[in-house]
Amino acid sequence: MKLLDAVRMSGKEVLPLVEGGKGVSISTGRSSGAWAAAGGVGTISAVNADCYDAEGNPIPQIYRAKTRRERQGELIDYAIKGGIAQARIARELAGPKGVIHANFMWEMGGAEEVIAGILEGAPGTIDGLTCGAGMPYRLADVAARFGVHYYPIVSSGRAFNALWRRSFKNKANLLGGVVYEDPWRAGGHNGLSNTEDPLKPEEPYPRVRELRRVMNSFGLDAVPIIMAGGVWWLDDWKDWIGNPELGPVAFQFGTRPILTQESPVPDAWKRRLLTLKKGDVYLNKFSPTGFYSSAVQNAFLRDLRERSERQVPYRTAEEGAFTVPCPIGARGRHVYLKADDCAKVEKYREEGFTEALRTPDETLVFVTPGEARTILQDQANCMGCLSQCHFSNWSQKGPDYALPQRADPRSFCIQKTLQAIAHITPRTPSAEADHLVDHNLMFAGTSAWRFGTDPFYANGFIPTMKQLIDRILTGR
Repeated sequence: MKLLDAVRMSGKEVLPLVEGGKGVSISTGRSSGAWAAAGGVGTISAVNADCYDAEGNPIPQIYRAKTRRERQGELIDYAIKGGIAQARIARELAGPKGVIHANFMWEMGGAEEVIAGILEGAPGTIDGLTCGAGMPYRLADVAARFGVHYYPIVSSGRAFNALWRRSFKNKANLLGGVVYEDPWRAGGHNGLSNTEDPLKPEEPYPRVRELRRVMNSFGLDAVPIIMAGGVWWLDDWKDWIGNPELGPVAFQFGTRPILTQESPVPDAWKRRLLTLKKGDVYLNKFSPTGFYSSAVQNAFLRDLRERSERQVPYRTAEEGAFTVPCPIGARGRHVYLKADDCAKVEKYREEGFTEALRTPDETLVFVTPGEARTILQDQANCMGCLSQCHFSNWSQKGPDYALPQRADPRSFCIQKTLQAIAHITPRTPSAEADHLVDHNLMFAGTSAWRFGTDPFYANGFIPTMKQLIDRILTGR
C-alpha cells in the first residue's frame, strides 16, 4: 500500500485516520482517547453523552419536568455535563499531543448551547468541532468564539459552496478540514438531497473531486478532505492517496471502531455485528429528524416498515372517491375511505391492528392497542432532543414549541431507543440483551457486513484501538 503521509489537523501532525463520532453514548472519551493516543484523530460524541456518579456508573437521564420546554432544559444540562466528562477522559488518555474532536448534530436540541457549555466547562480538551445533520451555518462562529478548528460534514460540493459563501469565508483560518460523508454508505443520519435516489448510490470519487474543485476555487487547496462512509480497507482507496486531483485526504472510520475493546457498546451489539451479511444495513427514512439514516435491519426496523405498510388515505368528510364511513378512536368518529381500502382495513383489524392513528399526510396507520399506547406515551414524554421532531411534533422555537403539522406515528422516539441499546449492562441476561439489540435502533455503515468476512476478526477477535489502527496502516 502507498505510504500514508501525516496531515496537519487542528494545529497538530497526525495520521490521516479519523474516528467517526457516534452518539448517543457510543463515541466516548475512552474510545476516542485511545484512538488519538494511537496517532489518529479521536472524536467524542457531544450528543447526550454520559456523565458518571462517584463510583463511575453512568447517571441515568431521567426527566422530571412537566413541559417539553422544561425537559429540554434538563436534557441540555445532562448533555453539557456528559460532554465535559467525556472530553476530560479523552484528553487524559490522548495526552497533550493527541487530537480530540467533538462531534455534534446541528439539528440536535440546543446544539449551540450544548457545545458552548462543553467547551467552557472543559477548556483545552477539545481541538476541533465536527458537525453535520443539517446546514451548520453558525459552526464557524462557535469555533471562533473558543479558538478551535471546525470541520463541517457535507455530502456535495454544492452544500459546501453554500456554507462557505454564507458563513465560512469569514472564518477561513479555522477551517481544519471538510468531511465528505457518503450519503449512501455512511452510518447514522445521511445527507441525501431531494434530487438523489436512495436506491441508486453514486460513486464517491466524482463527488469528492467536485468538492475539491469548489474548495480550490476558494483557495482551500491545502485543507484536507476527510472521506467518510464505506471506508474499510485502505487498499480499496489507494488511488486516492497522493492523488493531486483530490489533494490532501484523510479517512474516517465510523463503523470499525465500534468493534474494539475500548468501545462501550454492549457485547450483544458486538456479537450481532460479527453475524451481519451484505445488505443487512438498511437506508431508511423513519428517523424523526426527517433525514435518511443507515441502520441494521432488525425487528425494530421491520416493525416500522410494516407499520407504514398498514396505511390508507382518508378524508374527514365525503370527498370524491372517499365515500365509505369508517369509525376510529375511542369515540368512534367517522372518517371516509375509498371503497378499495375498506377490505385492507378489515384485514388489519382481524390481525389485531385495531387502532388507527392519523399521520400528517391524511392517512391512517393501523397498530395494536399496545403499540398505540406506547406511541402516544412516547410522544407525550418528548424531551426536545432534536431542534424539531416529526414524531412528537416538537419544535424548540417558541411561542408554541410545536411544528405546524400533526405528529407522525410512523416514526419513533430516537432518544428512547438509542439510550436503551447503548446502556445494556453486563449484568443483563444474554437472551434479554439480544432481544434489546433486536428491538432498538442500531446504527451502522453499509460496510458493517465485512466484520463477518474480514480475517482480522476471525474467531471473534476484538482488537484494541491501537491494534485496529496498526491493522489499518497495513492497508487492511
